[in-house]
Amino acid sequence: MAPGSGLLTPESYLYEEFYGLKEKPFSKTPDPRFLYQGRKHAEALARLQLAVEDMDIVLLTGDIGSGKTTLSRALIDSLDERFHPVLIINPRLSPTQLLQTVALRLGVDEELHARHGLLEGINAKLYEIYEAGKRTAIIIDEAQLIPGKETFEELRLLTNFQLDDRNLLALVLIGQTELRVRLAKRPYRALRQRIGLQYHLGLLDEQETGEYVAHRLSVAGRDAPLFDEGAIAALYRYSDGVPRLINVLAGNALIEGFGRGAAAITEEIVEDVAEELK
Repeated sequence: MAPGSGLLTPESYLYEEFYGLKEKPFSKTPDPRFLYQGRKHAEALARLQLAVEDMDIVLLTGDIGSGKTTLSRALIDSLDERFHPVLIINPRLSPTQLLQTVALRLGVDEELHARHGLLEGINAKLYEIYEAGKRTAIIIDEAQLIPGKETFEELRLLTNFQLDDRNLLALVLIGQTELRVRLAKRPYRALRQRIGLQYHLGLLDEQETGEYVAHRLSVAGRDAPLFDEGAIAALYRYSDGVPRLINVLAGNALIEGFGRGAAAITEEIVEDVAEELK
């Protein structure tokens, strides 16, 4: 790629070899291997794990691009064979559609279409899973997309499935900041009162930005520094510490640096990339 051209060519993808990387370090996919466990993300993951272990309800919120989806995948990866996770990533569902989705993921008989039949089937399956020595965790990503309070109420009713001394499922709600605001409103009081743990995922500071970049480079195969101090400062300045934006800027900076034949990524390279990306 010609310096500053902003055009991707097949040769652009040779930057991994040029910089001693085994794979792309700033991919947009929520690969849990790349989860940077700084203080904020490590605490968020610990609270999610504790809630699932205790079969509780937990609420995780955070700004767009803060790493919530990666945390959800890291949570699932951290669960051992004692757990049966049910992940819902598109919760734009009516109450009946929600029950149908949960039933399908649990392996409930497809013949049960009516609401009462779905509830009975889910309850029976949850107890069957419990009797087999496992625990069920329903994990809903992008929960702010749940369309109405009726679907939230159906979720609350699912948490009524319990024995005398324990719940039969854990519920993990993950969403953008507006989810916390929404659940604070009166119509959601019954569900809100059942939330045992919650955490708001903050953005990275400048030091954490540098650690985040170094971590992802290390997972991708490079331990030697690649972004100099000026480049890290620029990444933080243009991203405001949002991990997704750091990925976009840093990934493009690697391509630009390769195009220039730069041995290190400098502040100038990051600034030029930020200008191109506006």
